[in-house]
Amino acid sequence: MRRLGPWLATVAFLTFFLGPFAWQVLTSFWPETQLTQPLPDSLTLENYARVLWGRPFLRSVGNSLMVATLTTLFCMVVGATGAFALAKLEFRGRGLLLGAALAVSMFPPIATVSPLYLILRSVGLRNTLVGLVPPYATFALPLTLWILTSFFRQLPDELYRAARVDGCTPFGAFRRVLLPLSAPGLATTAILVFIFSWNEFLYALTFLSSPEKRTVPVAISLFATEYEQPWAEMAAASVVATLPLVAMTVLFQRRIVSGLTAGAVKE
Repeated sequence: MRRLGPWLATVAFLTFFLGPFAWQVLTSFWPETQLTQPLPDSLTLENYARVLWGRPFLRSVGNSLMVATLTTLFCMVVGATGAFALAKLEFRGRGLLLGAALAVSMFPPIATVSPLYLILRSVGLRNTLVGLVPPYATFALPLTLWILTSFFRQLPDELYRAARVDGCTPFGAFRRVLLPLSAPGLATTAILVFIFSWNEFLYALTFLSSPEKRTVPVAISLFATEYEQPWAEMAAASVVATLPLVAMTVLFQRRIVSGLTAGAVKE
């Protein structure tokens, strides 16, 4: 039982987390007319064909990819430099700034929809993909600052001081010494910000009105009509939308794990 217990716990853990996704994958191959049956008589690729070629879903995937990439790049550039300043530079109010960033992230998104809508409309960015980047960054930047500030604090101060003694400016020490060492933390943060931007629904639904500019979550939610609920097509679309995130996680899994466990073991 001592040997069997960990295996049973692992199977139960994987079933709990992967079971819903596995069922979603099975549903995506389920014939629409047989969804009321306990199990399908046969599997089909028609749902994927209708999603990929019968609907403008690939355009929505491209829209989400563009918005998530721009948001991630913006947050990483601004967040990394800000986190470096909060972690290594001496100035008053560092803790207050970090607390303010955390306070911003606590605002419910629904409470900020109206003012953000008015701002985007006044500057001509409503119903544009670029216009989604500032609202997304508003809530993604605090996460970026908190993770990267903690990571930069774990890097020895002696590295920064040695770079300054060698003639580097503060930004030069950040770019040449600390930034390469923070690659695991940057990768972890970038993945989290990208996933947040990819899955965001409320702002994309509110600020975009043109069908050709819909992002993936909005496009999937609008599959349903008043008289039809194409569950199998929605399942296929959700699987397609998940594949880029899975591929990115697998590609950077080593850096993600090292970034999440950095500082967990005291040397």
